[in-house]
Amino acid sequence: MVGNLEAIGDAVTGTMLGRAVEPRAGEASDGHSHETRCLNCGAELSGPYCHECGQHAHVHRTLTAFFHDLAHGVFHLEGKLFNTLPMLAWKPGELTRRYIDGQRARFVSPIALFLFCVFLMFAVVGLTSNTIHASARAKADAAKELSADQQKLDILQRQRATAEGPVAAKLDEKIDDLKGEMTALQAVKDGKVDASMKFSSDFLGGLGDAFGGQLKEAAKNPELLFYKLKTNAYKFSWALIPISVPFVWLLFPFSRRFRLYDHTVFVTYSLCFMMLLLAASSVIGLVSGSIASFAWFIPPVHMYKQLRGTYALGRGAAIWRTFLLTIFAFIAISLFASFLVMVGAFE
Repeated sequence: MVGNLEAIGDAVTGTMLGRAVEPRAGEASDGHSHETRCLNCGAELSGPYCHECGQHAHVHRTLTAFFHDLAHGVFHLEGKLFNTLPMLAWKPGELTRRYIDGQRARFVSPIALFLFCVFLMFAVVGLTSNTIHASARAKADAAKELSADQQKLDILQRQRATAEGPVAAKLDEKIDDLKGEMTALQAVKDGKVDASMKFSSDFLGGLGDAFGGQLKEAAKNPELLFYKLKTNAYKFSWALIPISVPFVWLLFPFSRRFRLYDHTVFVTYSLCFMMLLLAASSVIGLVSGSIASFAWFIPPVHMYKQLRGTYALGRGAAIWRTFLLTIFAFIAISLFASFLVMVGAFE
């Protein structure tokens, strides 16, 4: 009954849209073209698919078909996404192992899912993020530090007024560094960015000693730097995969059972889950921050389940590898953040 109603609805919709928007142009009333030769390569057709290039013999030419193709292409609604996401959440190890072993038709590939998750995460976080609204405590702390820095600045400027030569140059450098810190603090006080900007500004100043003056210059303009970091995080999110794979390899050093390909699939599916978790916690955080904070306890559990299923580990072996992998994850994120800082600073 439901199938008949859907068929009737599709037929009515296709006919109405075709008549209102598209002329028939020689096509059949069902929106398909009925060809004797493949429209892609010209080979003679002998079935529903071309035996030369594999294209479907019937080409849809209705708006209904267009939006169907859009939904299928973006979200894989014809089964794959719904087969993949539940297993990614509850049976990540089984999903990873089955994909590695060759079961590809049922599941979204790791890299396709990764790209989708990157898009979804940045869209959701961008819409729900509170980083442009500093907390009351952060504002109060920033105002306190800003007042103390203003006093330091007054002293340095008085000293600079009478200084000459190398002493004056050194004071100029201190004044510039202090002004850069005050810029970040003022932004926090005004509620433009959160307190992490000050940390990033200080962090950049420290890296500047090792990598040159460009990082210190970036630290003096943290608002521009944060804009670049946000842009680069989206563009270079793929770098998380090569950064993370060596750490997973360290869990099975010189193993002949598992190859780098296995670790790459493991890492990519794991990153997909973490991005989806971040997106979900961002949405939940709008309702209750305390509930969203429980998301911090989920990644180790997920890592444990994925390790056990992917590599057929016992409980003990999976537990100590989960512990190490959690540490490795923080290191990988730190390396990725440093990479983004470097790219943002040198642009």
